[in-house]
Amino acid sequence: MDTGLLTTNNVWMMLCTALVFFMHLGFSFLEIGLTRQKNTINILFKNLFIICIGLLLYCLVGFNLMYPGEFNGYFGFAGFGLEAPMKDGALDLAYNEGYTYWTDFLFQGMFAATAATIVSGAVAERIKINSFMIFAIIYVGLVYPIAGSWKWGGGFLDKMGFYDFAGSTLVHSVGGWAALVAIYLLGARIGKFDENGKPKVIPGHNLPLATGGVLILWLGWFGFNGGSVLSADPALTSLTLVTTCLAAAAGGVSAMMFTQFLYKNLDLSMFLNGVLAGLVGITAGADQMGPTDSILIGLIAGILVVGAVALIDKLKLDDPVGAVAVHLVCGIWGTLAVGIFGAMASVDQFLIQLTGVAVYGAFCVTTSFIILIVIKKTIGLRVTKEEEIEGLDEHEHGMSAYPDYRMNDN
Repeated sequence: MDTGLLTTNNVWMMLCTALVFFMHLGFSFLEIGLTRQKNTINILFKNLFIICIGLLLYCLVGFNLMYPGEFNGYFGFAGFGLEAPMKDGALDLAYNEGYTYWTDFLFQGMFAATAATIVSGAVAERIKINSFMIFAIIYVGLVYPIAGSWKWGGGFLDKMGFYDFAGSTLVHSVGGWAALVAIYLLGARIGKFDENGKPKVIPGHNLPLATGGVLILWLGWFGFNGGSVLSADPALTSLTLVTTCLAAAAGGVSAMMFTQFLYKNLDLSMFLNGVLAGLVGITAGADQMGPTDSILIGLIAGILVVGAVALIDKLKLDDPVGAVAVHLVCGIWGTLAVGIFGAMASVDQFLIQLTGVAVYGAFCVTTSFIILIVIKKTIGLRVTKEEEIEGLDEHEHGMSAYPDYRMNDN
């Protein structure tokens, strides 16, 4: 392979890796902004833990579970740790005709941590930190890479023709299904529903931070989707970034307008989740769509996220940041949209996409339920009533995100 082209591709992939890494700051800001001040340290701790443990686990087992090479299409394991392919005593730089082995690992490792980050927001303000850490270790270390191998590792869904360009299902729905199971088992926060079961708004403490988080996530999606081209191909990367941005903008606008229609107010948090809905919705087929298709996908995603938030409340489930509505509902929509719009649209492709959604749903619901129910029956999932009321920062971490610096009179 031409050395100059390899270098160009590799630099682009490393830049995209950095952008996906930056998304974790966006998730952190979004989650703390939409929740209460007394739980800020707890949320930041979980997000930092996910990045650290996610990379270590992906190095030790995850990468070789997800990309096992020749395997039966359902489960394979290429061994513990990383072992770069060699040629004539040196690193085989062109092993995948695009970028180096090390870049491949790091880019995919950033994706792995994202699935658990999605769960973090949904369970905010009432889960035990140790219980969440155990769940994240198992889910990121085993469940995510096994699920990923079925498509991105060349497994049975890939052979079937299932298509998920950058992870509407493989990342977002995998995290979303676990989030749904977790909030069901955890129960709602104290004060979320009144004595008649009517949902009450628990406002976040810092909407400017939440807005900054969404803008960071939008920027990070340039790497999330742009890097999934797996090269610096000028035509395809440019198209992917255009479809990504158009879907995000359309999702935000439709969520804003639909919220205004339903509730007669311009809700910033719904606007923010509409942007994210558009981004999640386009992720499965960003390289397959034209501008009009991407706008339609985003418009529908924005409406879906508003409806899904209302449905989750109606079911008496509590998702403080709208993670299930954004990542699960719109992840499913984006995956199915591949069979409706763009270059791959057909009845057969839609049915294949639907099969993939069902397979991942069954696997993720089953595995996450088993992990979480075992944790619940042993060490417990939820903090005590006193700890929840006073805040997890004080009880789980012994510190405050916003200490009082006023001078003592003495």
